[in-house]
Amino acid sequence: MKKKTKKKTVRHTALWMALCLMFVTSCGKTETPGTDAQADSAAEEDSGAAPADGAGEPGTQQDGETGSEGDITDAIPLNVIDDNYRTYYEVFVYSFYDSDGDGIGDLQGLISKLDYINDGDDTTDTDLGCNGLWLMPVHPSPTYHKYDVIDYYDIDPVYGTLEDFQELLAACDERGIKVIMDLVLNHSSSKHPWFQEACAYLQELGEAEPNAADCPYFDYYHFAKEEKDGYYKVSGTDWYYEGQFWSEMPDLNLDCEALRAEIEKITGYWLDMGVGGFRLDAVKEYYTDGQQENIDFLTWLTDVVKGQKEDAYLVGEAWVNINDYSKYYASGMDSLFNFAFSGAEGVIAKVMNGTPAEKYGVTCASLHDTFGQYNENYIDAPFYTNHDMARSVGYYVGENALNRVKMAGAMNLFMSGSAFVYYGEELGMKGSGKDENKRAPMYWSKDPATEGMCDGPADMEDFEMKYDSLEEQQADAASIYRFYKKAIKIRNQNPEIARGTAEYLEEVSADKVCVLRKTYNGSEVLLVFVTGADSETVDLSGVTLNGSAVGDDTEVRAMLTTGEEPVTMEGGVATLPGYSVLVMK
Repeated sequence: MKKKTKKKTVRHTALWMALCLMFVTSCGKTETPGTDAQADSAAEEDSGAAPADGAGEPGTQQDGETGSEGDITDAIPLNVIDDNYRTYYEVFVYSFYDSDGDGIGDLQGLISKLDYINDGDDTTDTDLGCNGLWLMPVHPSPTYHKYDVIDYYDIDPVYGTLEDFQELLAACDERGIKVIMDLVLNHSSSKHPWFQEACAYLQELGEAEPNAADCPYFDYYHFAKEEKDGYYKVSGTDWYYEGQFWSEMPDLNLDCEALRAEIEKITGYWLDMGVGGFRLDAVKEYYTDGQQENIDFLTWLTDVVKGQKEDAYLVGEAWVNINDYSKYYASGMDSLFNFAFSGAEGVIAKVMNGTPAEKYGVTCASLHDTFGQYNENYIDAPFYTNHDMARSVGYYVGENALNRVKMAGAMNLFMSGSAFVYYGEELGMKGSGKDENKRAPMYWSKDPATEGMCDGPADMEDFEMKYDSLEEQQADAASIYRFYKKAIKIRNQNPEIARGTAEYLEEVSADKVCVLRKTYNGSEVLLVFVTGADSETVDLSGVTLNGSAVGDDTEVRAMLTTGEEPVTMEGGVATLPGYSVLVMK
């Protein structure tokens, strides 16, 4: 039972001095994407007495923007470590920011908006705080998405020039942002000179047998005399080529030694220019139905890239179940995207739609064994959505939909590893159905005529966003944007969040409460998540944190809430409002 003592109340809008008096006596102690319709039909109605969406001002005033009064996190310095545990912002340049008025985003536009991602000044609080940038393909390509590359050594003219790219790298370096490029090695464009020359050679060959000595590019692809599944006819010949994704994306033959030498030149070219690493597209497709061959190739590629730049970062996309993609860590590569937590059917969305919080806690705690058995130096790559998935705003309907959108973002950002945020998720942008819809223009303003606004892909459907643009959200303390900013700030203040090994504390967790203890380099943090609409009382007095039992003298590092209800603390017993996170150290 609780002691009948005076209750201590912590409000985010209280002054720092009051917070210190209350709490900080001991400061300094050591699966498949879904459409909006699919997600909406699966979403469960939440019950409980949480504040209505947008009601009041949630405890997230920390930004130095309109309405800011101060927050417990204001007095805690950032502790951003320069390693490969980062917070990445995924950008589709085509739809991000247009600098020349042609309706298409470009590198100069991205450069002009780098301060939005990270301004490089720890004394300001007006940037998102991401210190990694993932660029979707920027190589010359005949399509809007650019996953069919024509030239691996250049920049698509609609985006700019190599000089623009070098300027971007320099600007990112000044801000402490590590840039990784999408590297598409499963296939090239059918318009790539390699493929064009190989086909021309076959068309001139007649009945003679091909010889790579006459045309080395013949061995760069999978050609066959018989038609197979996923193969297409080479015009004017009786030859076929493999193109498992699309006829205009011929698959590369990664067993070809000449091609491997070419790939080594490509990675060295961009690493020497200043790129920090690569996002590897479709790694499970390198060899059709050949998991071990894929892993063997990735082992070779990892050795090549790490030999060229020791701290280069490699993250791979293997869209299969967790038991399968975990095996790819045997290659020695740094990271693989954690699909188990992403999308409408992932762990995060399921918990936000009613699955017990235990699912999140148990799965987080299991990752060290799941991935570590293949590579003890793995870095998980949690993400919530990306360019292939319906945006998350469509996963939730009914009461508390906004609060669930926010909370899900925090659950992704508070996972261990390098967390990834798809552009616009911090605004609650919409986008589902056809691929073009998922790559809509960054929602800088509600006025499409505003300078820098992009048109988006030509075949994108016309739809309205559900939540406000950045212009409104910057000034709204209750906005998704302000919530995301604070979550990233908390991540940047506490290295244990990204780097710590997670332990699920079942004895103090509950149906809608998940308590995780993370340990990194001998230091522990406690994360308490409330994943339902109702407030929850959690007795933490029996929990040991950094050698002491949790109590009134335990350092409170952050309180992330979605409504105006306060967090209260009394003798190691915390009461948290619905959809909130408490961070203690």
